[in-house]
Amino acid sequence: MRAVITVVGKDTVGILAKVSGACAECNVNVSEVSQTVLQDMFCMIMMCDITNISIDFGSFADKLSDLGKDMGLSVHVMHEDIFNSMHRI
Repeated sequence: MRAVITVVGKDTVGILAKVSGACAECNVNVSEVSQTVLQDMFCMIMMCDITNISIDFGSFADKLSDLGKDMGLSVHVMHEDIFNSMHRI
């Protein structure tokens, strides 16, 4: 099972480290990362393996959302099944 994590906000030092650290705390493996900085806006998409996640998925999503709020970022976690359903024609 996989999840898609998106992060958007003002670029600051340590965004990738803090988000991936929160994933590691929950035994979520980051398998792919795409990030860019557009002027001063940081944008990142992470594909993560949640097969061995140590907490329930909803709690994980809330944890990352709260981390984002603390950092002044928008962080969204979406289960791959929901992501695929939303983007099917």
